[in-house]
Amino acid sequence: MPSFALAQASAETRPTFWRIGHVGEAVFYYLAAVAIAILLYGIYRRFETYASGADDPTERLADLPSRVVTAAKLVASNEKQFDRDLYAGLMHTFILWGFLTLVIATTILGFDMDVWTLALGQPSFFVGDFYLAYSFVADAMGFLFVVGVGMALYRRYWVRHNRLWGKHTSAEDDLFIWTLFLLGVGGYVTEGVRILGTSATRDVSFETVSFVGWFVKDVLQVAGVNAELAAAAYPVVWWSHALLALAFVAAIPYAKPFHMLSSYANLVARDEDAGRRLPRVPEDASPDEIGPSEIEDFSWKQLLDHDACTKCGRCSSVCPAKASGRPLDPRDVILDLKAYREGREAGERDEVDIVADGGTSVIDAETMESCMSCMACMDACPVDIEHVTQFTEMNRRLTESGQMNKNVEDAVMSVFQKGNTFGDPDRNRPDWTDDLDFEVPDAREQSVEYLWYVGDYPSYDDRNQHVARSLARVFEAADVSYGILYEDEQNDGNDIRRVGEEGLYEMLAEDNIEAFEQCDYEKIVCTDPHSYNTFSNEYDQFGFEDGDSVYHYTQVVENLVNAGELGLSGTELDDTVTYHDPCHLGRYNGEFEAPREVIRATGVTLDEMPRNRDDSFCCGGGGGGLWMDFDEDPKPSEERIREALEDTDAGAGVDRFVVACPMCMTMYEDGRKTGGFEDDIEVTDITELLVEALDAKQGAAAAGAGETSTAAD
Repeated sequence: MPSFALAQASAETRPTFWRIGHVGEAVFYYLAAVAIAILLYGIYRRFETYASGADDPTERLADLPSRVVTAAKLVASNEKQFDRDLYAGLMHTFILWGFLTLVIATTILGFDMDVWTLALGQPSFFVGDFYLAYSFVADAMGFLFVVGVGMALYRRYWVRHNRLWGKHTSAEDDLFIWTLFLLGVGGYVTEGVRILGTSATRDVSFETVSFVGWFVKDVLQVAGVNAELAAAAYPVVWWSHALLALAFVAAIPYAKPFHMLSSYANLVARDEDAGRRLPRVPEDASPDEIGPSEIEDFSWKQLLDHDACTKCGRCSSVCPAKASGRPLDPRDVILDLKAYREGREAGERDEVDIVADGGTSVIDAETMESCMSCMACMDACPVDIEHVTQFTEMNRRLTESGQMNKNVEDAVMSVFQKGNTFGDPDRNRPDWTDDLDFEVPDAREQSVEYLWYVGDYPSYDDRNQHVARSLARVFEAADVSYGILYEDEQNDGNDIRRVGEEGLYEMLAEDNIEAFEQCDYEKIVCTDPHSYNTFSNEYDQFGFEDGDSVYHYTQVVENLVNAGELGLSGTELDDTVTYHDPCHLGRYNGEFEAPREVIRATGVTLDEMPRNRDDSFCCGGGGGGLWMDFDEDPKPSEERIREALEDTDAGAGVDRFVVACPMCMTMYEDGRKTGGFEDDIEVTDITELLVEALDAKQGAAAAGAGETSTAAD
């Protein structure tokens, strides 16, 4: 036994480098230095790649200390991993905290040996109560680490969870998870062999605090291994564990383990407004510079996005385009771009277009056209990859290169020529008001509290015109000061921007802002969540200063209801309904309660959809989906209505499918027909529900007045 171990034989500690010898110790430190050098070089090369990317239009590192702390909280809490998946949350928590504890434990041991004792000449603190506490905590957290890795192995190989497998699943995924398992188990085997091997020369009873290592020691004894055999085997076991650990450290920047660094960096650099607020195209950009045509055109943050992807498949599992059979898998797009970049760096890939219609491009045009811009992928991603921003920029490249989808091109041309996607004359925009028995005020001619932006579909589409008239009746009933722009209103541009037509979007924004400025108003209220999103989050890029005064109609009506302006008692209707959260109102802008408060105020029973609030499933109309024809089975709208009738608690007892978005109304009315649900459920806007409640209240009041009159007679 080395002299150090003999000197410590009676102390509550453990021998270090036991039976390894001074030469072995020197070899270990040399290999550790080599592994760290390889690690640092790999990290340097990664950062060199990011530096080659384009400048990011968003300020990513402002208030860096706060960003670091916020990212640390996200990582420490694992809140993104727990979202939608308790099993994965627990699994990742066990692995993360177990791994971090083992790293910290190794660092403490190294500090004691190499700095505190050797360099500073102080007596070791790795003894007594400190050692006992250290050993217990390290064993307990290391055990959680092994349990977590075991859960991952079970889900990946036994259950074969669908979202963990895809076109980019490869040997590196197997090596990563099995290396973690061998590191965890190997540490305990090494500990158990050490405890048994040293038991011949010292009292090891205190090592029971290392309860997992002690258990391994007991198993070895039951298997017939004695102290002498354990001592002889220890150097082989120790070196096997040490070499695997050093190889893992060296491999971190070159394979999947790099996500331990890139994911945290991605959280630090995240943009909380990503998706809901798209970056502008630089004013001096030429058509060839709009959208990525080569990998270097992606910003450094977008390249970091590619490296941060862990292949977990959460984005794929919630993507409505993928669920409906469209050729889009958000994970594959991110990993295709990463694979192309790495292939180019290794000289294994020829340069091709990043995105194009057919051919040998990295991403096919139809894949990008399939995106509904619903942001479900971004909401589900545990490392905050900004899919929608990148997808939009690739759509901009398609637009600038003349490869836009024909149906989308027709809609865009209608907006360019007529200011709306229907291609109807501007003068017809206010025609929906003709069937009202009151005149809708003109905000261009009088001061109003609310400038009501009606939108294309409520103005021109027959079904949604009924919604517009219903909202007008609600405003009249509550004596709201409101007005509309009549023919001066134009398309809001939200979805025009997301299909890649940035130039037209900027023109629409500037024209609408000019129209707003001609009016005397306090607030803007929107029928459409898409308008609400772009007015409140994006128009300030073009000089609009009233973004904080923009509201969706449900928010305004909620205030009216709470103030008693509509006089509802909450007992007017007795239907059972379910409510669909629109992507642009809910997931984009976090408004979930206002619509529900208004729905409940009518007296109906609200039965929640299984996928609701942040987890809501897109209708399929966003990102230009309303204008396209896809071979889908089932359509997102059909799947959603099926969910309402089969997966809610009320099931077939749901009378109405309630929406708060004109696009949702259009998509679900279509899905109700194509899915064969016409006789099973009605699609109703919240405003229509309110008008029914108001009519019921008036009817009850009239009936009550009639009874009083009869009694008086």
